[in-house]
Amino acid sequence: MTVERVERESAILARLAATGELTVTDMAQALGVSDVTIRGDLRSLEHQGLIVRTRGGARPSSLKGILQRQKIHVEAKGRIAAEAAALIRDDDTVMIEAGTTTALIARHLMGRRGVQVVTNSTLVFSNARLNPALNIILTGGVFRRESESLVGPLAERAIGDFNTRIAFLGTDGFSPERGLTTRFVEGGKVAAMMRDRAEETWLVADSSKFGQAGFVTFLPLEGITGIITDSGLGAEAAQALQEHTRLRVV
Repeated sequence: MTVERVERESAILARLAATGELTVTDMAQALGVSDVTIRGDLRSLEHQGLIVRTRGGARPSSLKGILQRQKIHVEAKGRIAAEAAALIRDDDTVMIEAGTTTALIARHLMGRRGVQVVTNSTLVFSNARLNPALNIILTGGVFRRESESLVGPLAERAIGDFNTRIAFLGTDGFSPERGLTTRFVEGGKVAAMMRDRAEETWLVADSSKFGQAGFVTFLPLEGITGIITDSGLGAEAAQALQEHTRLRVV
C-alpha cells in the first residue's frame, strides 16, 4: 500500500467521523483524484471492516457507526429526549430501548427520584449511571456492537420479568405503511417485548427517520401510544401519522 493510499484512507475516515457519510464524487474532488481511485480506497476500507459501502458512497460500520450517529441531528435529538424525559415522574418505572435518541433521555432525568430504569442499551447505561438517583437494571444478552445493545433470549427473558408504566423505543425508520422498523430481527423482538410489558409506549425518533425502512417491521403505528419527533417533519407527514397514533413535535 502506498503512502498516498494511506493518506487518502485516513482522509476518508476523518470525513466519515465528521459527517457520518460521504459520496465518491465529493471525496474525489476533495482529494484531487478520480472516482475510480476513491472506489478502490473504499473497497480496501470495507475489506478492513471500517466502512460499509453504499450506493455512490460509504458510511461507517459497526461501533464507529453508532458513535457517529450520535453526532448527527444532535440538537433535534436533544429536544426529543427532553420531551420524553418530561413524561417520567418520580418513583416511575421505565423501559428504554437501544438507540442514539433514547440514550439521551437519561441525561434529562436530573432531579427525579426513585426512577427504575430497565434497558438493553449500553449507551443508556453510560448516561444513566451518572445519576445516583436512578436505579438501573441492565438486561443480559448478546452484545451487538452495531447498536450498542444487548439482544437475544437472555435479554428477552430479563425484559419479561418486569412491568413498567412507560417505555421508549428507537427505530431505523418509521412510516404509516410499514410502521416501526429496524435492521436487526433481534432488536425488533426486544422492542416489541418492551411494548408488551409497558402501560404506554412512545417512539422517539428524529424526523429524518420518517419514510425510511429497516429490514424488519416490528410494530405498527397503532401498536404504540405515540411518537415524539422534531419540527423537521412535514405537515403532510404529521397528518398521516396522526391518523394512526398520537404525535408530539418539538
